[in-house]
Amino acid sequence: MNIPAAINTTSVLLYASLSAIYKSAQVLHTLPTSGGPPACIKVFDIEYLPDIDVIVPCFNENPETLRACLDSIGAQDYAGAIKVHVVDDGSANRDALNVVYREHEHDPRFKVLLLPQNVGKRKAQIAAIRSSTSDLILNVDSDTTLAPDAVKKLVLTMSDPSVGAAMGQLVASNRSDTWLTRLIDMEYWLACNEERAAQARFGAVMCCCGPCAIYRRTALLLLLDQYETQMFRGKRSDFGEDRHLTILMLAAGYRTEYVRDAVAATVVPDRLRPYLRQQLRWARSTYRDTLLALRLLPRLDRYLTLDVVAQNIGSLLLAISMISGFLQIALTATAPWQACFVIASMTMVRCSVAAIRAHELRFLGFSVHTLINLLLLLPVKAYALCTLDNSDWLSRSSAVQDRDEHHVPKSE
Repeated sequence: MNIPAAINTTSVLLYASLSAIYKSAQVLHTLPTSGGPPACIKVFDIEYLPDIDVIVPCFNENPETLRACLDSIGAQDYAGAIKVHVVDDGSANRDALNVVYREHEHDPRFKVLLLPQNVGKRKAQIAAIRSSTSDLILNVDSDTTLAPDAVKKLVLTMSDPSVGAAMGQLVASNRSDTWLTRLIDMEYWLACNEERAAQARFGAVMCCCGPCAIYRRTALLLLLDQYETQMFRGKRSDFGEDRHLTILMLAAGYRTEYVRDAVAATVVPDRLRPYLRQQLRWARSTYRDTLLALRLLPRLDRYLTLDVVAQNIGSLLLAISMISGFLQIALTATAPWQACFVIASMTMVRCSVAAIRAHELRFLGFSVHTLINLLLLLPVKAYALCTLDNSDWLSRSSAVQDRDEHHVPKSE
């Protein structure tokens, strides 16, 4: 009896079945309901024009990238008052960044807070949040530029008092740089317009991504102590701030939303090494907060349970299939062709559906991401699971060196 082959076939078929159910439900929940608009579309107060505090944490950012970020905030088509808090988190290149800070010092909307040493993104955010006074707080990463109407679109969603947080649609500003940035841009489209859009149908986006996320200040202040003192296995947690804050919002009874029309373009890694470091950090954050999210599932729609189960159990089944496949090759000198065919077929179906929904043939090329997932991301996720108590940002010190060598702006 060929045990590795049996395990391989069973695990890949279970993965295929779970994935087919999950992806079908996901797509269905992003489509308009029959006879009317999507369920996630609500009636908003178009005269709602609250004051907004925009927080831009900055650490060793490329000056040109930061300038573009701040200029896009200053050019927002929004009739309400905007105050911008730029928090320099002990940047080593502060002399270069001071040129950008001085360019905005005469604009009364901008205020620069210079921290004497690096304390981490979360504490840099909190320093600005504690001094904020507006109804809404918008976090914008320093390598992100906003579309002119992004704030207006986000505020429209926040006019519903039951909404505690909302995120915009993310795209890669450096999409055309390399093959990897093109793949990541498609990955972001799928994450936003499939995963987040389906979760938003039930007012439960599980992660309002940091590059462009808006929060209700009254809710944020109630959760600030929990956010600041997040611990895991007795150690302070210093990353995954966007996911953790979103989970806290849901736990407090607020809705979290996705706003497709609020577009934010962010710099993404253009090489594999920084990309994998980023994915390792995100994987640790996801696994940590999934443990917290499990307690919320009984209060949320059953689709969210499917979402959490499929994303976590699906990766496990795929990993088992990969390991058993390699064992089959090593022990029996036969290849797991059935598993290869199933995975290839699923990849082509998913990419074809994405190409049709996005009206862009480039999504057919996203099939390359399957190889990256199988050969690189699965091992990264396994390593993340084994090192959950490691709170190293990974991309802080090493990414600075990479950026200096290759003139690549930071992507956190």
